[in-house]
Amino acid sequence: MDNAQAPIALVGFDADDTLWRSEDYFAQAQVEFERIISRYVDLDDSRARERLYAVEKGNLALFGYGVKGMALSMMEAAIELTGERISAADMHRILRMAKDMLDHPVELLPGVREAVEEIVSAYQVVLITKGDLFHQEAKVRQSGLAHLFPRIEIVSEKDPPTYARVLEEFKLPPQRFLMIGNSLRSDVAPVLALGGWAVHMPYHLTWEHEREADLGGDAWRMREAGRPAELPAAVREVAAMAADSATGRAGPV
Repeated sequence: MDNAQAPIALVGFDADDTLWRSEDYFAQAQVEFERIISRYVDLDDSRARERLYAVEKGNLALFGYGVKGMALSMMEAAIELTGERISAADMHRILRMAKDMLDHPVELLPGVREAVEEIVSAYQVVLITKGDLFHQEAKVRQSGLAHLFPRIEIVSEKDPPTYARVLEEFKLPPQRFLMIGNSLRSDVAPVLALGGWAVHMPYHLTWEHEREADLGGDAWRMREAGRPAELPAAVREVAAMAADSATGRAGPV
């Protein structure tokens, strides 16, 4: 489609928990981690979940996002929580858990393939995902969706400078970009801050870190979709809003 004059010229897709399941496996790992730690300390008294999150958040700048960073943070937290009493066997269980997650098959969300194909038929698209390079490349490859995305960006962080760089390479202003994703922090807030548009498709599980977002007065440029089948209609609605905004007929209420 020639979208040289279209109000929305580029649609970005997140990957984890937007195209396929991901957080489910992290939640299962959290439960297993707590089961292991409970052999040494009381989970409530030790504030195990809170302290693990603090370690993970503190390590993001060093390890980045993804399974490998999670595993290293779990090992560090396990040592601290147990006062260095955790056994080598239990440390190995944490390592094994991470390896199992890295080997887990990709499971597309119901209706995702059809939704992406419909949007691809009308818009130029880009896949923008963050996390460990090797793991994300493997998931994209195994998903069977790679051929639908002429451009795939695997980034260390999804913030305004990252999105600005991608848009500069496409030679597009933010006002002509729409991002689809499950994370308010990574997929919605930074795009809206630049002046772009978003479709938020919440996932039933979301890591606490990805829920920390303040959309402020930019929330009017976002719409929600409850499931993948609703994405094409949501994109059309946002595109209509973008067209009205460009002519001054739409704006913050």
